[in-house]
Amino acid sequence: MDIPESTGVRPCLVTGATGLLGSHLAERLVARGEPVRALVRPSSDTGFLESLGVDLVRGDLTDPASCAEALRGTRVVYHAAAKVGDWGTWAEFQSACLDATESLARAAVAAGVDRFVHISSTSAYGHPPRTGRPIAEDHPLGVGTWWPWDYYTISKVESERILWRLSRDEGLPLTIIRPSWLYGERDRTTTARLISRMRGAGVPVIGPGDNPLSAVYAGNVADASILAAEDPGSVGEAYNVTDQGPMTQREFLGMFAEAAGVGRPRWYRRLPYSYPVVFGGALAIEAYARAMRWPKAPIITRYAAWLMARRIRYSTEKARTRLGWSPALGNAESIGRTVRWFLDREEGSDGHRPGPTGPAGPGDR
Repeated sequence: MDIPESTGVRPCLVTGATGLLGSHLAERLVARGEPVRALVRPSSDTGFLESLGVDLVRGDLTDPASCAEALRGTRVVYHAAAKVGDWGTWAEFQSACLDATESLARAAVAAGVDRFVHISSTSAYGHPPRTGRPIAEDHPLGVGTWWPWDYYTISKVESERILWRLSRDEGLPLTIIRPSWLYGERDRTTTARLISRMRGAGVPVIGPGDNPLSAVYAGNVADASILAAEDPGSVGEAYNVTDQGPMTQREFLGMFAEAAGVGRPRWYRRLPYSYPVVFGGALAIEAYARAMRWPKAPIITRYAAWLMARRIRYSTEKARTRLGWSPALGNAESIGRTVRWFLDREEGSDGHRPGPTGPAGPGDR
C-alpha cells in the first residue's frame, strides 16, 4: 500500500505494541521513517520492538503519570491495547479496557496530540441480528448485549462511548477503527490453537460452513489505521476494517489447513448440530466453568461459536472510498504468511518455541 511519507519528527505512540495489531502498527510506522514510542508493561517481552528501534516507556495505562510520560511530545496515538478474548472477570475488562482507555485519552487531551486512533472492534456493534445489508459505521452500538458474562463485548461498547464523549466534550481528536477477528504474525490467540486442533481431533465446522466469516490480516488493518490517522477529514469518524474479500467459514479453515500442510481428513469434522444447539451447549459449559472458577475458558464458548458461525457482513466501503484503503494482501496470501511464521517459530528457527495456548475462544483483536 502506498502511504505518503510523514514529514513530522514528533513520535507516534503505540499501545499494545507487544501484541498482534500493535506490533504490526509499530513495524509499519518504523518502515515509514516515523519515530515510534511504545508504552509497555515492565514484564512485557519487548524483543521485537527493540529490534525495530522503538523507544520504550515502561508503565501502566491506568497510571496517569505513565500516560503523561509516554505522551510527551507525541503527534499521533494508536491505542491498540486491550484485554482480548472472551474469558475473565469484569474487573479485568474494566481495568484493561475502560479505565486504561479513559486514562490515556484524558492524558492525550492534556498533551495536545494531533490524533487519537482507537482500535475498537466490530464487537462494539454488539450482537445485531442478521440483516440483508452489510453493517456500516452508522449502525447503533451495543445491540443485543443481553448475554450473561459478555464482558468483552460490553467493554468494547463502553470504551467507545467514553471516547465519543471525550471527543464531544473535551475536544479529543478521535478516529476509531473497527476490525473483526484478527490474525497475522505474532498472533498468540488463534494460529497455534487452530493448527494444534487440525493435527489432532480436528476443527469443527459449525453448521454448513457457508456463512461469511469476517477475519482480517493485522497488517492490512495497520495500513488502514495509518491512513486514517494521516487524513485530516477523519477526525470524528469510524471505519470498519474487517476483511480482504469474501470468505466463508469453510474456506477460512481450508486455507489454514492447506498452509499448515494438514490434510482434510485430519482436520475436517463437521458438527452434526445447528448453530443454536452449539450456542446453547456453550452457554451450559460456560455456566459450569464460571461456577467452578476456571482460570481459562472452556473448549467452546458462545462468543467463539458466534464468531465462527454468524451470518453477518460488515461493510468496508467507507475505508476504501474515503481513505483509499486497499488490502495489500488477500486471504490466501495473508493466511499463508501467518502460518509460515508460526511454523518457523515452532521449528525454533528464531530460538523460541510457542508458549502454551489455552482453549479460550478466539478474540477479534
